[in-house]
Amino acid sequence: MPELPDVAILADALDVALGGRPLTGSKVAQSLVLRGTPVELAAFEGQTLLDVTRRGKFLVFRFERDKMVFNPMLTGRLGVVSAGAKAWGQSAAMFEFGAALGKARRHTWPAANATWLPRRDLGVELRYRDATRMGKIYLMPAGVTRPVAGWDEQGPDADGPALTLDVWRERIGRHSGELKSLLRNQAFVAGIGNAYSDEILWAARLAPYRKRSSLAPDEVDALYSAARETLNWAIGELHVLVPPRLEVEQRDFLNVHRKGGSACPRCGTRLSQVSAGGFDTTFCRGCQR
Repeated sequence: MPELPDVAILADALDVALGGRPLTGSKVAQSLVLRGTPVELAAFEGQTLLDVTRRGKFLVFRFERDKMVFNPMLTGRLGVVSAGAKAWGQSAAMFEFGAALGKARRHTWPAANATWLPRRDLGVELRYRDATRMGKIYLMPAGVTRPVAGWDEQGPDADGPALTLDVWRERIGRHSGELKSLLRNQAFVAGIGNAYSDEILWAARLAPYRKRSSLAPDEVDALYSAARETLNWAIGELHVLVPPRLEVEQRDFLNVHRKGGSACPRCGTRLSQVSAGGFDTTFCRGCQR
């Protein structure tokens, strides 16, 4: 499932690639992914995309008048291709954008890795693929209230400025249970999932099945620091690894997640991996306590 670093890179990439372009057409092949009406979707045509931002695991496309909110969930993938490029398999939706208006957006990609950006004088397509149709695209016309599943339940973004150390300390005290489950709880903080909870706990030297109530104050603070540092590090790595294949999930660069049986990068102990409920938990019994 896309997590905060993955969605942050998507928001950055899609903002640069599509921002300032008018929406010229759309096609939804899998109606189950769309929350909205054909009339509402048609009304987006002609509107210029102002920006693409992220909230938790959601992408927000802000047009001149209306908005779209994407929640890719487990199997949804987004990518940008040249207009008329070969069709994707299992395509759920496609949005056509015209030539860009105004100056190019600033971006954070190294110069050697910025050649993937589409030409601004040609049209491009935003494609959404979803084999299981679990993900959703919410149309949010101005003046229309439509519930977005999971949106209101979110805590502050795990990397956001609102989540200070003091706020973290106060929020973590409200929750019980195991640490990995806590980090994945979107009501606690938004954006962390299965992979990055493993990475954060490894960085903090804390075991995933340990109870939150057992943490000493300095361990609570260490977990906060590990979360911030790990997410920022991952975003930096993904800026290099992801483009031009925005739809391909990148996980190989992670330190421990899904690397059970290999040596811990820190202490050399063989990493343990436990699979339960379709999710893998990877950790080091040598240096995570």
